[in-house]
Amino acid sequence: MFASLLGIIIGAGLSVQTPINSELRKIVKSPVLSSMVSFIVGLIFLAIITIAIGSTIGIPIELFRSQPAWIWFGGLCGAVFLTANILIFPKLGSVETTVMPIIGMITMSMLIDTFGWFNSAQQPFGINRILGIFFLLLGVFLAVALKEIRNSRRTSSTKKEKKGNPWTWRIVGIVIGTAMPMQTAINAQLGNVLNSYTKASLVYFLVASITLIIIVGLKDRTYSHMKKAFKPSAPWWIWFGGILGGINVFTNIYLVNKLGTGQTVILQLSGQITGSLLVQHFGLLRSKKNRIVSIQIIGLIIMFIGLILINI
Repeated sequence: MFASLLGIIIGAGLSVQTPINSELRKIVKSPVLSSMVSFIVGLIFLAIITIAIGSTIGIPIELFRSQPAWIWFGGLCGAVFLTANILIFPKLGSVETTVMPIIGMITMSMLIDTFGWFNSAQQPFGINRILGIFFLLLGVFLAVALKEIRNSRRTSSTKKEKKGNPWTWRIVGIVIGTAMPMQTAINAQLGNVLNSYTKASLVYFLVASITLIIIVGLKDRTYSHMKKAFKPSAPWWIWFGGILGGINVFTNIYLVNKLGTGQTVILQLSGQITGSLLVQHFGLLRSKKNRIVSIQIIGLIIMFIGLILINI
């Protein structure tokens, strides 16, 4: 019960991270650069925590030889997920950019649990999980997508830039969604190998930071806009997105060992959607106010019924 509640709370924390990173993005004028800054802040935070608890930052060289290569690349999955989401947004629009990766997340998390991929503990895929996934997807549609679809129909000026076959980009959206449960399972296994949740989180943020530094260099070709984040006019809380991300990754590693990849991903996703609706409803952290309507509340209830079924 405690682990399930913790998963939802951590997911809700990610919903706060989103408007923080959005404000940082406005300041540095680049979505990829803002992601890079957020990951570097998370990396510094985890390095301080690792040292503070008396653990060493170094990793024994023999682990690089004895462990499979994929165990070190959870951070690469995270960086690719962030960057790919930025690329598909103008092709699909906000609704499908949200929903398509969710389909990929749920599918991959169930596959990891069912077949024990990435050395995860196997969990049977029974009728409860099938019904739970159905209710979860229905709840996500009602809570997230339906209101946006209605709004887009009413606002004729809002157009999605679609090039080529939209189903190509929809499939890309589903595929990139699979990166999130993969990184969760990989990080959990890395935590077991290193015998340290903080050190595994640190490796994740290090790999993701290096990846994003390379991506920013290739895409933006400059890092100079970072200095705008240090101006007195920038709100002090823009630096906390990376810290929340570090807490999230650390907690996920713990939860996977308690609940499995599937339940961890789905609990976090449910908390994130619920928290995002509350953030928008109250307009927190300079986010645009968007009041919760009754159909979204129904969607949340259906979503949590799905969660209960999956957890049975």
